[in-house]
Amino acid sequence: MTGRRRWSTEEILDTAVTLLRTSDAESFSVRKLAAALGTDSSSLYRHFRNKTELLRAVADRVLLAAMDSHRSEGDWKQRITALALRLREAFGEQPQLAAIWGRYGSGGAGSRLVMEEMLQALRTSGLPDQEIPARYHRIVILLAALISSEAGISTVTPEEYEQGMEQFRVAVLGADPERFPALAHFARDVRPLGADRRAAFEEILAAQLAHIAAQIP
Repeated sequence: MTGRRRWSTEEILDTAVTLLRTSDAESFSVRKLAAALGTDSSSLYRHFRNKTELLRAVADRVLLAAMDSHRSEGDWKQRITALALRLREAFGEQPQLAAIWGRYGSGGAGSRLVMEEMLQALRTSGLPDQEIPARYHRIVILLAALISSEAGISTVTPEEYEQGMEQFRVAVLGADPERFPALAHFARDVRPLGADRRAAFEEILAAQLAHIAAQIP
C-alpha cells in the first residue's frame, strides 16, 4: 500500500497562492487547501499551526520576492520611495494577497528584510534614534493602507468598473446644487477613486516623508 504523499512547505504555499487568486481570506480555509492538494487538514497542520499563520507565510513570500535583488540607492527618501514602489508592484501582481498583508502582517524573512531596509534608511535621515520606531510605524501603516486599497480596486471586473463609473457620473454630475453646492461646483473636476492611483500613491508618500524631514533637527 502506497503511503500518502508528503507535501513540502513551498508546495503548500504555492497551492495556497493559487487558491487566493480567486478568493479572499474570509472564504479561504485550510480544509479547501487540503482538498486542492488531495490530502487532509491534519497533514497541513504539521507545517502551519492555523489559518492565520499560513496566510502570514503567504504574504511573506510576496515580500521576499519584492526584496529579491533589491539594492539600496540614493538618500533616505529615495530609498523608502523605491521600497514602497517595489512593494506596490509586487502586490499589484497578486492583489488578493495585499489585503492579507494589510490585515495579518508578517513576521517572516521577507518582513524582516523590509523592516531592515526602512529602518536603515530612517537612520541615515538624521532623526534621533528614539523617534525612528514611531516614524517607521506610521510609514508602514500608510503603505499597507494604500496598497491594500489599490489592490481591492484592481480586482474589480470590467463590468463592475463600468457600473461603478456610471454610478459615479450620476452621483457627481447629477448632484443637486442646492443640497450639494460644493460637489456641484467641482463636479466636472472631481475624479473617481480609481483614477491616477500611482500618482496619488507617490504624492501621499512624499507628503509623509516631507513631514518626517521637517522634524529632523
